[in-house]
Amino acid sequence: ATLKSAYTSLCAERDRVRNTFEFKSIHEADMMDGHCPLLQQVSNESRGSVPESLSEFFDAKEYLLSASSSENEVSDNDSCLSDVSDNVSVDFCTSEAGTEKDDEGRSRVSMAPPRSRLPSVCMSEGVNLWSILYSNIGKDLSKVSMPVQLNEPLNTLQRLCEEMEYCHLLDTAAQTHDSHMRMVYVAAFAVSSYACTFTRAGMKPFNPVLGETYECERVDKGFRFVSEQVSHHPPVSASHCESKNFTLWQDVRWKNKFWGKSMEILPIGTTHIVLPRSGDHYELNRVTSCIHNILSGQRWIEHYGEITIKNISAAESTGLCKVTFFKSSSRGPNTNKVEAVVMNAEGRVVHSIFGKWNEGLYLGDPSSAICIWRANPMPEDYQQYYGFTQFAIELNELGESIRPFLPRTDTRFRPDQRLLEEGDIAGAEEQKERIEALQRERRKILQENNMTHTPQFFRQSEDDSWISNGTYWELRKDPGFSKLDFPLLW
Repeated sequence: ATLKSAYTSLCAERDRVRNTFEFKSIHEADMMDGHCPLLQQVSNESRGSVPESLSEFFDAKEYLLSASSSENEVSDNDSCLSDVSDNVSVDFCTSEAGTEKDDEGRSRVSMAPPRSRLPSVCMSEGVNLWSILYSNIGKDLSKVSMPVQLNEPLNTLQRLCEEMEYCHLLDTAAQTHDSHMRMVYVAAFAVSSYACTFTRAGMKPFNPVLGETYECERVDKGFRFVSEQVSHHPPVSASHCESKNFTLWQDVRWKNKFWGKSMEILPIGTTHIVLPRSGDHYELNRVTSCIHNILSGQRWIEHYGEITIKNISAAESTGLCKVTFFKSSSRGPNTNKVEAVVMNAEGRVVHSIFGKWNEGLYLGDPSSAICIWRANPMPEDYQQYYGFTQFAIELNELGESIRPFLPRTDTRFRPDQRLLEEGDIAGAEEQKERIEALQRERRKILQENNMTHTPQFFRQSEDDSWISNGTYWELRKDPGFSKLDFPLLW
């Protein structure tokens, strides 16, 4: 009865905002299909305060409401977001612990609740960055070895997985029947992948060594993910994520440039997203990232440039989406601003989106906009724990139930990263130097024998992009990783 009442209230509120007809049509269609429910969670004040004049609406069979507070105050920030925010964010309902069945009827092992914080607070010590970077101004820093104190206890392969935190947006896109609204949710997902970087400007992820892998299977979010470092020079990380609603793959390489007071991170590569139900195949790029105040002052990060999202599966052009990340000269009200438009084949704007990549996105005009995505609340004391979100905290956890099934190349077995997570900087630095020496030795052996490295779980396609070879999860069933000849990475 409570769920039915909540559902009725949401429908009544939805009918009073713009674009009602589109959202109502999508909702009714999804009710017929009977899709997974969503859970709304209250955002904390660190993500921006909000009035109660609007509600978020997502396609789902039923809703679970969390209590809202009339004591929430409107932010003094003069950004347009202050006038159109709401007081909830949305994520998929988490699964209860216990034995579950997958799509093929196989039993899943009961999993313990994920950890809520890291083993140790950030133990960063003072590092003279100027002495390290002075001789590397204008150079590609991906080839420069950095002290472990500059790292956070995650690496690039895990960062790619972290971009899946808001994968419910892709689930919603898959359940949406209007092609332009599907592109709206794909655009929201593309923007949401940058949200976790807002509190992470102070540290960098570990660079994966050649052949390093990472897997993540999230029953609660309905996806499984695998990534591998497929090239060292240039450094290329490939990943593949799949669920019943979508498949996402990408290979990414970064070039880092130090300009004296700031460092630019230039991504190269294309992200592919396929929605099997509609047959849509989207291609999208990344934007440039810049970390300011590298040498002194409080570091902060911004992203700027344009993401172009195209549906390449259609025989004729069905339109595209352009997402603009605005560059700012200093931290002010317009910092982190994002705008996007979804256009039809004739170039007419069908939908407009605006917001901030670290807070939320809104569909429509500011006076009557509807929130389509909002960043999750941050954990307590997150500043002391590398600025990690709850999702990030869970990525490097190595439980006893999963340990026997992982290949020995999995990032969670990497000792330098584990020691840093536990607060042992000296031990982490020693292990990092040893691991880098091992990589140089392996590379030397390959060169002397005129050989090249062959990735275990990815292959190069005709257009030189890296795609999954489809063997990882099949090998994991036995478990069969013990039968493979893995290099000694650490």
